[in-house]
Amino acid sequence: MEEKLWNVSSSPHVRDHSSTQSIMRDVVIALLPATIIGIYNFRLSAVLVILTCCVSCMLAEYIWQRLMKQKVTTNDFSALLTGLLLALNLPATMGNPKYLWMCVLGSVFAIIVVKQLFGGLGQNFMNPALGARCFLMISFTSLMTNFNCDTYTGATPLAALKAGERVDVMDMIIGRTAGTIGETSMVALIIGACILILLGVIDLKVPGSYIVTFVIFITIFGGHGFDSQYISANLAGGGLMLGAFFMATDYVTRPITKKGQYLYGIFLGIMTGIFRVFGPSAEGVSYAIILGNLLVPLIEKVTMPKAFGKGGERA
Repeated sequence: MEEKLWNVSSSPHVRDHSSTQSIMRDVVIALLPATIIGIYNFRLSAVLVILTCCVSCMLAEYIWQRLMKQKVTTNDFSALLTGLLLALNLPATMGNPKYLWMCVLGSVFAIIVVKQLFGGLGQNFMNPALGARCFLMISFTSLMTNFNCDTYTGATPLAALKAGERVDVMDMIIGRTAGTIGETSMVALIIGACILILLGVIDLKVPGSYIVTFVIFITIFGGHGFDSQYISANLAGGGLMLGAFFMATDYVTRPITKKGQYLYGIFLGIMTGIFRVFGPSAEGVSYAIILGNLLVPLIEKVTMPKAFGKGGERA
């Protein structure tokens, strides 16, 4: 009788066919609608910012890994995705040739300081693109908050809303408004989010709990009650959709437990509401996600299931 040979290996025994490269590629593809609208709105300035950030991130990663004698991983699309996310979080005014060096600086900060110095992809404690955006915001506040360009002038819709002015919510949904390159069109961001959900790259645990908590918070503390226009404007503006679906869902910097992801989303919703309602700025998504990233180890510690047989108290 012929004996059957069984290959016994350690877990995991069920594997997914997804790879880092495929996931990063899918996110880049999902960001294309917002990228196209950004280029349509801000023309050459947006193109220059996007190209500068993407090329700078990929070069920074390549040069660092060559110098450190590490395996070069620029073909996994992670550096490209970081550059694209950073560019979409920057104002089109950075496209002025005399300011492009700031885009390079932000890209190098994202790749070297936030990502590589902590061990590379999978080891960074915060989202590299958001870390770089906050770094640039602190370093060059006046330029990072200047959204005047050939297409749009004046304050962003959220700034106008905070000042008590009325805004055109439909313009914010479609993308005919001032803001960073990638945040202006809610429709484009939702299309991208749907792509990621259909491909199974993300689910609604983090973005869903984030958005629902934020709506509840501004309804209670925003001073407008359940005002549909006020709520819609807050959802459509300030990069909330960009942050909720494309950065808060980052595999590396979000909790790995299901309960943890819900708690993480609730925390982000509360912090974004606090920044927007009580803070001096109309924004708050970037800082909320950064603070959430810092709390992820604690959230995972609290929500991590106990191993079987390890739940009893010691005498």
